[in-house]
Amino acid sequence: MKYVDMHCDTITGLYRNKGSLRENDMHIDLGKMKKGECLLQNFAIFTYLPKQDASFTRAAIDYYYEQMDANKDLIAPAYCYDDIIKNETNGLMNGLLTLEEGAVIDNDLAKLDDYYNLGVRMITLTWNFANGIGFPNFTPVEGMERPEMLRITNQKDGLTDFGIQYVRRMEELGMIVDVSHLSDAGFYDVVKYSTKPFVASHSNARSVCGVARNLTDEMIRLLAEKGGVTGLNYCSSFIDDNDTGYTSIASMVEHVRHIAKVGGIDCIGLGSDFDGIGSTLEIKDCSGMQKLYEALTPYFTQEELEKIFYKNVLRVYKEVLR
Repeated sequence: MKYVDMHCDTITGLYRNKGSLRENDMHIDLGKMKKGECLLQNFAIFTYLPKQDASFTRAAIDYYYEQMDANKDLIAPAYCYDDIIKNETNGLMNGLLTLEEGAVIDNDLAKLDDYYNLGVRMITLTWNFANGIGFPNFTPVEGMERPEMLRITNQKDGLTDFGIQYVRRMEELGMIVDVSHLSDAGFYDVVKYSTKPFVASHSNARSVCGVARNLTDEMIRLLAEKGGVTGLNYCSSFIDDNDTGYTSIASMVEHVRHIAKVGGIDCIGLGSDFDGIGSTLEIKDCSGMQKLYEALTPYFTQEELEKIFYKNVLRVYKEVLR
């Protein structure tokens, strides 16, 4: 079963270490993608604002295109739905460029246009720090243990006025709004102000694992009503309340089944967070994606599995991307 993955940190890691997308010891490389039957991988450029700025983002984007060019026999960048289909027809996998930290436009909407022109087609509005756009859930607190921090939700601080303009401009350009990491209040603002489907590229179900990075049942229903998709995150902290650092396939299946039950089959996709998580995975890397397919087979029809693995996300891309 071919698949689309809405989030990984592979390019950011490769840029830091000057590694190769073709072959490496990370969760994702082209050989592993091919074995796992990847149709499209979203490659996020993650910018850690306390120590990095937009210059890091731009340099990492350059590195992404260097890797695309060096491996054009296996993969090609995609900017819209038609590109995805064309690349697949030509026997190529797809890369789609995204940003994880919307603040790299430095509160200047003209720079949002610049990133669109650089090929960015999805932006996670915040990471774990407040910015000019809005506020996150799970803000690092000095002296507080991670499990406790992960339970903090922000019900009060949503999108700023600039953040509302940001979302509207993204939609005008044909970029996908990503609410993973965003505060609960910010999520509801995106529901209020968005006019197109949006995504939570790497978030799970809070009813199954109660961390703030996951979506409540109400959020899942609202996301589904907007035509959006949430991508299953493989990080053990977001999978199991009794986090042991290990992510089993059975626990991943539980989240998929719950999200489909609450929001319907059309709102669930994949958002691994590969190369951005330290968990030990039963699916060791992206080459093992068919293990998840096999584990889900008893619970879903073939048509439903196709929606989970690629069709739901492609539907959003077809509607939003330009």
